[in-house]
Amino acid sequence: MTPTDHHKPKRAPKMRGAPVRRLVGALALALAWAAVPLQAQALPPVEAVPANTLPHLGDGTEMSPAAERRLGDSIARSLYRDSDYVDDPVTMEYLQSLWQPLLAASKARGEMPPEIADAFAWELLLGRDRSVNAFALPGGYFGVHLGLVGVVSNRDELASVLGHELSHVTQRHIARNMAHQSAQAPWMMGAMILGVLAASKSTSNGQASSALITGGQAAAAQSQLNFSRDMEREADRIGFGVMTQAGFAPQGFVGMFEKLQQANRLNDSGGFPYLRTHPLTTERISDMQNRIGALGGAALSPAAAGQKPDFEPQLVAARARVLSNGGVDALRLWQADVQPAVLAARPVAQQAATLYGASLAAFKLRDYGAAQSLCTQLRQLLAQAGADGRLARLLEAELALGQGDAARAEGLLASSAAKPAADLGRAELALLSQAQIQTGRAQSQNQAAERLRAWVVTHPRDALAWRLLASVYEVQGRNVAAVRVQAQADGLEQDWPAALARLRAAQDLVRAGQWGAMGPDHLEAAIVDTRTREVTQLLREQALQR
Repeated sequence: MTPTDHHKPKRAPKMRGAPVRRLVGALALALAWAAVPLQAQALPPVEAVPANTLPHLGDGTEMSPAAERRLGDSIARSLYRDSDYVDDPVTMEYLQSLWQPLLAASKARGEMPPEIADAFAWELLLGRDRSVNAFALPGGYFGVHLGLVGVVSNRDELASVLGHELSHVTQRHIARNMAHQSAQAPWMMGAMILGVLAASKSTSNGQASSALITGGQAAAAQSQLNFSRDMEREADRIGFGVMTQAGFAPQGFVGMFEKLQQANRLNDSGGFPYLRTHPLTTERISDMQNRIGALGGAALSPAAAGQKPDFEPQLVAARARVLSNGGVDALRLWQADVQPAVLAARPVAQQAATLYGASLAAFKLRDYGAAQSLCTQLRQLLAQAGADGRLARLLEAELALGQGDAARAEGLLASSAAKPAADLGRAELALLSQAQIQTGRAQSQNQAAERLRAWVVTHPRDALAWRLLASVYEVQGRNVAAVRVQAQADGLEQDWPAALARLRAAQDLVRAGQWGAMGPDHLEAAIVDTRTREVTQLLREQALQR
């Protein structure tokens, strides 16, 4: 995998539609990152770390939080419909385990004022792109590429990226950037008018008029670059404070920048530093090291901290690499890495990651025997190392589901089935629900429905959980409820026309009396009518805004 060049103009997130193309300049806050291996280590709790008291750059934007959220919704709509959008429960659960502490720390530090805390989405969207990248969008949407997850081998480095991107939004950088560009427009127009006047007064001084026009544009461009660099420095500073207060090791920032610097030596286009939108990586490394020194020193090693190795980041990284590159040749390469001589030469954590990736790759190639054998080998290795075998067990359940053995998958997750929904991880919830839906047993399906209903109460924006609940309702014969819940998931992914179409289809089922095996449910019909009116009104408002 080749990291994106952090010194080149940033590639806008992959989206479709004319509105997105018009906003490329304003939204070029996407950041390219790379990682080097560091281990997670414990830091004092949130309350023990003092808040960063350095001054902010200020707001200075005329865009309201509500307007920024509407803009973000329109862009997120394109991302959700992109073929590269992926909602992998295992990877997303891992990202959320980092994201939620960062959000809490940002609120505790006062970086997230109430007017945006309540108005913005604060949603992560995962993309299949292999580039090492993450980006912030208006309204609290954040994109993370699988390529980034695939190269980061510990929590702290990934938390530094997420903390940086979070700070772009809490400091309103996108809105401020758009306001700054608007402020530059009169200067550029003035330079062009002066050039036209110079040309009209002298037919022999065309070069002077061109110089006036070019000079005015260059001055505006340089001002924009300076403004962008200032925002990057502010995001580094605020992000550093947020991630350390959330309990992550501050050395993660330095690890990310050092890997980035190494990648830039290979990929740098040779552009002059003053033409770059980001501060030089060496400057950022130095700044982070100074901040670490102010906290009392660099992060402790796992041995010094007395901690066991944390295998989960490396297993998730291996999963991300497989999911981001699903070509047959790429999947077959994993099998070469599990040769005994190759495997034995690697540290235990890397052995586990290789076995995990090779098992998932064999599953993608439909070589189920090899996939199961490698997964069994992985579970044995983790047990010998005294590491948590949860991800290996989830992978084995995933393999069973892929082969149509729902009963075996349910058995592998039997310990999870006894827990309340609040104590489950998202990956366990998804796999267990799929297994219980496929078993065909009414008792298992009722348990899945009850668990999913409890989950969406506490996680109302989880579109995957709503779709799983719709699948349960469908096999239970609750036709109207199934269609209505599917519409809820469509709305969460900003596909309001599809949501309205489903709701109207549900109304048709009610009028035709096609309730399904569960019989009439007039309360459900009333909910459908109410939601239909709400979505219709929302689409009208969106049309007026356009």
